[in-house]
Amino acid sequence: MSKLLEDLKYRDLVYQQTDEEGIKELLEKESVSIYCGTDPTGNSLHIGHLLPFLTLKRFQQHGHKPVILVGGGTGIIGDPSGRSEERQLQSLEVIEDNARRLEGQLRNIFRGDDNIEFVNNRDWLGKLSMIEFLRDYGKLVNINY
Repeated sequence: MSKLLEDLKYRDLVYQQTDEEGIKELLEKESVSIYCGTDPTGNSLHIGHLLPFLTLKRFQQHGHKPVILVGGGTGIIGDPSGRSEERQLQSLEVIEDNARRLEGQLRNIFRGDDNIEFVNNRDWLGKLSMIEFLRDYGKLVNINY
């Protein structure tokens, strides 16, 4: 078994998997890219970030490529995740400052290895216009939905 998969199972970090043999083979034969992200709703990481980002760090330690996403684009909008109240909207300046701070903290956790990529979804979401969005994606959603 892949040493990484064995380690993840030992730590109860695997709940379900579709193709255990395929995953083992993939993790043993090649380097995969795996991502984890957070929206910059605060100016610092908190304990809830610990498990997913340290799991991502384990992948890095086993030769895989972490991609860390800071959601500077999704952090601008409300949170449609089924919570009882909407995310408090913040100014663009606050969101950008939070994103910089979070990235700095995450770079500290993942330092020492160049096989990592940091991305901010505002880089591509910020380029979309409403007309382009409605033209390309709005047509796929029935208004009654």
